[in-house]
Amino acid sequence: MTRVKRGNVSRKRHKKILKLSKGFRGAASLLFRTSNQQVMKALRSSYRNRRQKKRDFRSLWISRINSAVRRYGLSYSEFMNYLKTRSIKLNRKVLAQLSICDPQTFTSLILF
Repeated sequence: MTRVKRGNVSRKRHKKILKLSKGFRGAASLLFRTSNQQVMKALRSSYRNRRQKKRDFRSLWISRINSAVRRYGLSYSEFMNYLKTRSIKLNRKVLAQLSICDPQTFTSLILF
C-alpha cells in the first residue's frame, strides 16, 4: 500500500483552530488541544447566546415600558391590551424607545 502524507491537512486544521482562538488567554490561544476545546466551547456559547439575546432584549423592553406606564397608573398588560383594542400596532422595541427618547409622544399614546 502506498504511503499517505497528511502533514498539510493537519497543519491547516491546526492553523484554522488557532486562528479562531486568537485573543484567548494563556495556553488557550497557543496550544492546539486546549485551543480546540476552548474554540468549541466558545462556538457553543455564541450559538446559544444569539438566541438568548433576543429574549433578554424583549424582557428589557417590557420592563422599560412597564416602568413608563406605571407613572400613569396602568400596568404593562393593561397598556398592551389598551393598544390592541385601539389598533395601535407598535412593537415593544419602538414603545420602549419612545418612553425614553420622546416621553411626550409616549404620553399621547396613553391618553389617546
